[in-house]
Amino acid sequence: MSTFMQFITTGLRLGSVYALIALGYTMVYGIIKLINFAHGDFIMVGGYTLFFTIPAFMKLGLPGWAAVFIAIIVCAVVGMLVELLAYRPVRKRGNNLTSLITAIAMSFILENLAQAIPAIGPDPRVPYMLFNNDIKIGSFSISVATLITIVVSAIIMIGLYQFTQKTKIGRAMRCVSEDKQAAVLMGINVNKVIIITFAIGAGLAAVAALMYIAQYPKVTTTMGATLGIYAFVSAVLGGIGSLPGAMLGGIIIGIVQSGTSTYISSSMADTFVYLILIVVLMVKPAGILGKNIGEKV
Repeated sequence: MSTFMQFITTGLRLGSVYALIALGYTMVYGIIKLINFAHGDFIMVGGYTLFFTIPAFMKLGLPGWAAVFIAIIVCAVVGMLVELLAYRPVRKRGNNLTSLITAIAMSFILENLAQAIPAIGPDPRVPYMLFNNDIKIGSFSISVATLITIVVSAIIMIGLYQFTQKTKIGRAMRCVSEDKQAAVLMGINVNKVIIITFAIGAGLAAVAALMYIAQYPKVTTTMGATLGIYAFVSAVLGGIGSLPGAMLGGIIIGIVQSGTSTYISSSMADTFVYLILIVVLMVKPAGILGKNIGEKV
């Protein structure tokens, strides 16, 4: 029983991190139909920001987790700069393919820029340990970091959904997602909506970075590449463009990985993830909660 509970909690912990990252993917895709492959590297930016700021906060007598607010600001600024300097010019002059190539290029640029900074370099960094206590319930124990990750992810998901449904900028985001030309005719500043979307998505990546390094205390310049792929798969599985779909996809991927590692083999975890993705897309190409949209010809 304890093994089963451990696999469930591990799956929810991983899935919650993937879901936070997938929310950024699905928001950007919903607005401008771009697969932002540089999004995973915002996690790397957040991870290194936390590596440098957590000790500073601790020295000031502040809780280390509060450094996430600095990481959110840094990641949001980086996200907006990427949109302004790279994606917007290409979006004006190019097409979907050139935008996709630009996104891949930006991913490599961010990774290589980080490695070129002397204070970072290519070697892994070990940040300060956070939430490293355990809670025991009989023979079963769960880490505080796991509980916080699951709870924070759920709160952010609910809050983000309410934000898109009830706030003015949230409704504008939905309008741009549905029909960009109609949104322009309604007086919505599309460029403003896009840059806010990038800022929110990148900020969520900073939160995901905190949750991840609390469980796996290591920061590398390539950490965002793997996490970004899992999050992208989560977004596609749940239905890219759907906020609840991103959350559901992340949880499914996390539980599948955890279950495969626990009961079969850790080397097979990714195989089962991609097999499930293929099967779901064969049955429902738009993803579990995605909507099939007919193309007008």
